[in-house]
Amino acid sequence: MMVVDTDVLIDYLADQGAGAERVARELQIGGLHTTSITRFELLAGARSERQQRTIIDLLSALWTLPLDAAAADRAARVRRDLEAQGAPIGMADSLIAGIVLANDGLLITRNRAHFERVAGLKLARG
Repeated sequence: MMVVDTDVLIDYLADQGAGAERVARELQIGGLHTTSITRFELLAGARSERQQRTIIDLLSALWTLPLDAAAADRAARVRRDLEAQGAPIGMADSLIAGIVLANDGLLITRNRAHFERVAGLKLARG
Protein backbone atom coordinates (compact mmCIF):
# COMPACT_ATOMS: atom_id res chain seq x y z
CA MET A 1 0.00 0.00 0.00
CA MET A 2 1.39 3.39 -1.01
CA VAL A 3 0.92 6.24 1.45
CA VAL A 4 1.73 9.77 0.33
CA ASP A 5 3.15 12.34 2.74
CA THR A 6 2.14 15.99 3.07
CA ASP A 7 5.17 17.41 1.24
CA VAL A 8 4.51 15.31 -1.86
CA LEU A 9 0.83 16.24 -1.95
CA ILE A 10 1.80 19.91 -1.68
CA ASP A 11 4.11 19.37 -4.67
CA TYR A 12 1.20 17.77 -6.54
CA LEU A 13 -1.11 20.68 -5.75
CA ALA A 14 1.60 23.12 -6.93
CA ASP A 15 2.31 20.91 -9.98
CA GLN A 16 6.00 20.76 -9.13
CA GLY A 17 8.61 18.04 -8.96
CA ALA A 18 8.83 14.33 -9.51
CA GLY A 19 6.49 13.69 -6.60
CA ALA A 20 3.71 15.52 -8.40
CA GLU A 21 4.13 13.30 -11.43
CA ARG A 22 4.11 10.17 -9.29
CA VAL A 23 0.95 11.21 -7.46
CA ALA A 24 -0.75 11.98 -10.78
CA ARG A 25 0.14 8.50 -12.09
CA GLU A 26 -0.96 6.75 -8.90
CA LEU A 27 -4.24 8.68 -8.79
CA GLN A 28 -5.09 7.35 -12.25
CA ILE A 29 -4.44 3.80 -11.08
CA GLY A 30 -6.33 4.29 -7.81
CA GLY A 31 -5.60 2.95 -4.36
CA LEU A 32 -3.32 5.78 -3.20
CA HIS A 33 -3.50 6.45 0.54
CA THR A 34 -2.64 9.25 2.91
CA THR A 35 -2.92 9.63 6.67
CA SER A 36 -5.38 11.52 8.82
CA ILE A 37 -2.40 13.62 9.96
CA THR A 38 -1.58 14.68 6.39
CA ARG A 39 -5.27 15.39 5.81
CA PHE A 40 -5.22 17.70 8.85
CA GLU A 41 -2.00 19.43 7.75
CA LEU A 42 -3.31 20.12 4.25
CA LEU A 43 -6.71 21.41 5.36
CA ALA A 44 -5.21 23.51 8.15
CA GLY A 45 -2.83 25.09 5.65
CA ALA A 46 -5.53 26.15 3.17
CA ARG A 47 -5.32 29.94 2.83
CA SER A 48 -8.44 30.52 0.76
CA GLU A 49 -11.78 28.94 -0.10
CA ARG A 50 -10.36 27.98 -3.49
CA GLN A 51 -7.37 26.22 -1.93
CA GLN A 52 -9.66 24.42 0.50
CA ARG A 53 -11.89 23.18 -2.34
CA THR A 54 -8.85 22.01 -4.31
CA ILE A 55 -7.51 20.14 -1.28
CA ILE A 56 -10.89 18.55 -0.56
CA ASP A 57 -11.12 17.41 -4.19
CA LEU A 58 -7.67 15.82 -3.93
CA LEU A 59 -8.42 14.17 -0.59
CA SER A 60 -11.65 12.71 -1.96
CA ALA A 61 -9.51 10.73 -4.44
CA LEU A 62 -7.36 9.22 -1.66
CA TRP A 63 -8.00 6.68 1.06
CA THR A 64 -7.32 8.23 4.47
CA LEU A 65 -5.71 5.95 7.05
CA PRO A 66 -6.83 6.80 10.60
CA LEU A 67 -4.86 7.30 13.76
CA ASP A 68 -6.41 4.31 15.50
CA ALA A 69 -5.18 2.54 18.64
CA ALA A 70 -2.66 0.36 16.79
CA ALA A 71 -1.23 3.34 14.89
CA ALA A 72 -1.06 5.47 18.05
CA ASP A 73 0.80 2.70 19.85
CA ARG A 74 3.32 2.39 16.99
CA ALA A 75 3.75 6.17 16.85
CA ALA A 76 4.44 6.29 20.58
CA ARG A 77 7.08 3.58 20.19
CA VAL A 78 8.67 5.50 17.28
CA ARG A 79 8.79 8.67 19.34
CA ARG A 80 10.24 6.97 22.44
CA ASP A 81 12.87 5.07 20.43
CA LEU A 82 14.06 8.15 18.53
CA GLU A 83 14.15 10.29 21.67
CA ALA A 84 16.22 7.60 23.40
CA GLN A 85 18.67 7.75 20.46
CA GLY A 86 18.84 11.54 20.72
CA ALA A 87 17.39 11.89 17.22
CA PRO A 88 13.71 12.81 17.66
CA ILE A 89 11.42 13.84 14.84
CA GLY A 90 8.35 16.05 15.12
CA MET A 91 5.10 14.89 16.61
CA ALA A 92 3.27 14.92 13.26
CA ASP A 93 6.03 12.86 11.61
CA SER A 94 5.95 10.38 14.50
CA LEU A 95 2.19 9.99 14.04
CA ILE A 96 2.51 9.59 10.26
CA ALA A 97 5.23 6.96 10.73
CA GLY A 98 3.07 5.10 13.26
CA ILE A 99 0.11 5.03 10.89
CA VAL A 100 2.22 3.82 7.96
CA LEU A 101 3.93 1.13 10.07
CA ALA A 102 0.64 -0.09 11.54
CA ASN A 103 -0.74 -0.48 8.01
CA ASP A 104 2.45 -2.01 6.54
CA GLY A 105 2.61 0.79 3.99
CA LEU A 106 5.26 2.38 1.81
CA LEU A 107 5.64 6.10 2.54
CA ILE A 108 6.21 8.38 -0.45
CA THR A 109 8.00 11.44 0.93
CA ARG A 110 10.74 13.97 0.32
CA ASN A 111 11.37 14.20 4.07
CA ARG A 112 13.91 11.41 4.17
CA ALA A 113 16.02 13.19 6.81
CA HIS A 114 13.33 12.46 9.39
CA PHE A 115 11.72 9.28 8.17
CA GLU A 116 14.96 7.37 7.49
CA ARG A 117 15.49 7.35 11.28
CA VAL A 118 12.37 5.22 11.81
CA ALA A 119 13.25 1.53 12.07
CA GLY A 120 11.22 -0.66 9.74
CA LEU A 121 9.56 2.18 7.84
CA LYS A 122 9.58 1.57 4.09
CA LEU A 123 10.23 4.71 2.04
CA ALA A 124 10.00 5.80 -1.57
CA ARG A 125 11.20 9.09 -3.00
CA GLY A 126 8.53 11.66 -3.58
